[in-house]
Amino acid sequence: MEVKAVLRYIRTSPRKARLVADLIRGKNASDALNILAFTQKASARILEKLLKSAIANAEDAKEVKDVDSLTISQIRVDEGPVSKRHMPRARGRATPIKKRTSHITIVLK
Repeated sequence: MEVKAVLRYIRTSPRKARLVADLIRGKNASDALNILAFTQKASARILEKLLKSAIANAEDAKEVKDVDSLTISQIRVDEGPVSKRHMPRARGRATPIKKRTSHITIVLK
């Protein structure tokens, strides 16, 4: 039985979130929570909260017998919409600023 949790429009860049997602891909859910607790990245807090949500979804599903045996079968960090801003620079110019967002999906099996 697969259980999934999705978090959308997260205000972190997908590149930074993928660094943390690669740490827990394929791991046991309890091991992944332990890894995320000691990872000092801002997106680790976000992924930890999402993983706890996926575990809670598994507990609510009646088909899942043992929650301790769940593993992360798939974790995907996709790019969300980008907010485009401009910052004033010297001599009347402007440079673009891209505020990137992410869509994160975790599938437990």
